[in-house]
Amino acid sequence: MIEVNELSKSYGDIDALCRVSFSVRPGEIVGLLGPNGAGKTTLMKILTGYLHPTSGTARVGGLDVLENMGKAQEMIGYLPENAPLYPELSVQAYLKMVADLRRIPKMR
Repeated sequence: MIEVNELSKSYGDIDALCRVSFSVRPGEIVGLLGPNGAGKTTLMKILTGYLHPTSGTARVGGLDVLENMGKAQEMIGYLPENAPLYPELSVQAYLKMVADLRRIPKMR
């Protein structure tokens, strides 16, 4: 489960996120859509523990991402628009490659 409550992130006078709240239940698949500069990457960096929010909380699997970054990262999968290692692969091909390397069985 992912729980985001009143999450904000400011860079000086610029608000990248302003009091964002939502939850994702187990088994749900979520995509973040919006124009460039909408805060999608900022939100994902906070959820994965790579960026600290200005205010608010983010929890993954019941764990605060700032207090339990390593354990929270183990529970969340994040792949940006462009695969970070092999730019010639589509996101789908990259995910398949990683699943094959980790011997994760195919989902139906």
